[in-house]
Amino acid sequence: MADRFTKMHGLGNDFVVIDARVAPVEMTPARAHAIADRRHGIGCDQLILLEPSTSADVRMRIFNADGGEVEACGNATRCVATLIGKPAVIETLGGMLRVTPADGGAEVTLGEPVFDWEHIPLAMPMDTRDMPVAWDELEHGAAVNVGNPHIIFFVPEADAVALDELGPRIETDPLFPERVNVNVASLDGPDRLQLRVWERGVGLTQACGTGACATAVAAIRAGLVQSPVTIALPGGDLIIRWANGEPIIMSGAATRVFEGETDWAQFG
Repeated sequence: MADRFTKMHGLGNDFVVIDARVAPVEMTPARAHAIADRRHGIGCDQLILLEPSTSADVRMRIFNADGGEVEACGNATRCVATLIGKPAVIETLGGMLRVTPADGGAEVTLGEPVFDWEHIPLAMPMDTRDMPVAWDELEHGAAVNVGNPHIIFFVPEADAVALDELGPRIETDPLFPERVNVNVASLDGPDRLQLRVWERGVGLTQACGTGACATAVAAIRAGLVQSPVTIALPGGDLIIRWANGEPIIMSGAATRVFEGETDWAQFG
C-alpha cells in the first residue's frame, strides 16, 4: 500500500503533512531532509508528522528542510487545523496550541511569549528588549521565544536588508545555542508591519507564523504599534492579537494544494 501525504501551504510557507495517527511512520532527520529536497524529493520548507497524543487531540512534529526537528510552526499549525476540521488542541514541542478552523484558514492560540534571556535561549545575560549586539546594520534587536526562538530588528525598510547574507550569520552565531529565527520588520502604518524572515534550518521564507507573532509582540512592547497588528509577509498577511500577560492569537490563511502517494522507504 502506498504511503499518503498532503501538500499544503500557509501564505507560501509550504509543508508535506503526513498523518501517522493510525499507521506509524518512522521519521529521521535524514529522511525528513530527503523528502524536503525540492529536486530529488517532494519539496517543502517543513515536514509535518501527525501522531496520536495522550494529552491533546493530536501531536504535531515539525522537521525543517535541513532535517532538524523544531518546536513550533505557526503556518503549519493553521494548515493542520484545517485538516482536523474542528476546534482542537495540538501538542507540540513548544507547548499546547488551541486551533479553530475558519473560512479559508484558521485561528491559533499560542502560549504567552517568553522574554528571559535564559529561555530564549541566549548564551549570556542581556536585555532582550534592546540587545547590545549588532551584525552590520542590524542592531538593537529584540529577542522573544514564542515556542521557538526569534530575534527581531526594526529597520527603515525591510526589503533593503541583505537578509540572505545576514540571516545565516545571525542564525548560527554562538550567542544563540539553539540557533535562532531572524526577523527584519519596518512600519507600514499605525498598526501594520512589513516583515521578512530568515528561518533557521530553512532560509528565506514566504511567510513565518511564529515570526509574525514574535515581531508583533516585540513591536507592541516597544510602543511601535497596538494590537491587533497586521503583519505583511511576502506571501500575504497575518493578524496578530496580544496583550501583556495573555497568550498570542494568530489568524490567517491555510491552503491544501494536493494529495499524493509515495513510498517513504525510498527516502532512506
